[in-house]
Amino acid sequence: MSDPAAGRTERPRPRKDPYRRGRPKRRIRWTKVVVVARAFLIAAGLVTAYYLLPLDGYSARGTSVLLLSGLLAVVLVFVWELRTIIRSPHPRLKAVEALAATLVLFLVLFAGAYYLLDRSAPGSFTEPLSRTDALYFTLTTFSTVGFGDIAARSETGRVMTMLQMAGGLVLVGFAARVLASAVQAGLRRRGPVGQGAGADTGDAEDTEDTGDTGDTGDTEDTGDTEDTEAEPGTET
Repeated sequence: MSDPAAGRTERPRPRKDPYRRGRPKRRIRWTKVVVVARAFLIAAGLVTAYYLLPLDGYSARGTSVLLLSGLLAVVLVFVWELRTIIRSPHPRLKAVEALAATLVLFLVLFAGAYYLLDRSAPGSFTEPLSRTDALYFTLTTFSTVGFGDIAARSETGRVMTMLQMAGGLVLVGFAARVLASAVQAGLRRRGPVGQGAGADTGDAEDTEDTGDTGDTGDTEDTGDTEDTEAEPGTET
């Protein structure tokens, strides 16, 4: 006689769809491309606005007020970016975008302030500044290169330069650490299900199918065969 338990354990199991395996990887790649493109567009937009906006007609005091208002705006943008990182399904990628936006906004703000200061108070720097010269001086100060070809002469210009130095140190040190903490908080908030970025409900079902080593009916069948072997006098 044939064993009914053996026939029941050999039934075919559902196969995984091979097309669903590559879906999360493609989605992750596409998300990375979108984030990098968005960060590049934000940086390009800020630099373009710096060159196109009419930056004239401000006094030295008005330039200082405008700079302080801009720094407050940078802080508000940074705090808003922290909240979006924590709530984002891709906190690491969102942190890259937030850092790019905050850094470019910080540099463009000081470049505009230097340009306005040179227009409102000529002689504040060792040479007249164009918009490109102001941006160049901002980048050399931020990167601590300091070629010495452009330097601040006036007291207002030196105070602005010191503010940029202090702000750059805070942005590189403190802000980067805060962004890392926000990324960790976002990962904890997302939970273990979202560890694979771009995973959907179908991927979760695939993992459940992979983890199934046997059906519950198969376990019961094994138990039935053990019972038949244990009972004496049964016919085989």
